[in-house]
Amino acid sequence: MFFWLKNPDSKEDRDKLVAGVKALSKIPTVKELHVGVVASTEQRDVIDSSWGVSELMFFSDLEGQATYQTHPIHLEFIKNHSHLWEKVIVYDAVEA
Repeated sequence: MFFWLKNPDSKEDRDKLVAGVKALSKIPTVKELHVGVVASTEQRDVIDSSWGVSELMFFSDLEGQATYQTHPIHLEFIKNHSHLWEKVIVYDAVEA
């Protein structure tokens, strides 16, 4: 999942979102959670650095992911942090 911040130059907003995303690890069906920010790597045509915060979550199964969607911690995260982002893109995948 990738978040585009409403205020992309605000380190405070970015840090608040990072802390909120990290709190999602308390949801029992979240097996692993990795949170990132844009790296200062060399700019190339294949690199999209327009986003602000990334989240990579792992679940044991699709049922665990479905439980996450309606879990109170996730709903509270949306309520308390959605004002920080202008766009979110989710890429769901299963192991090949």
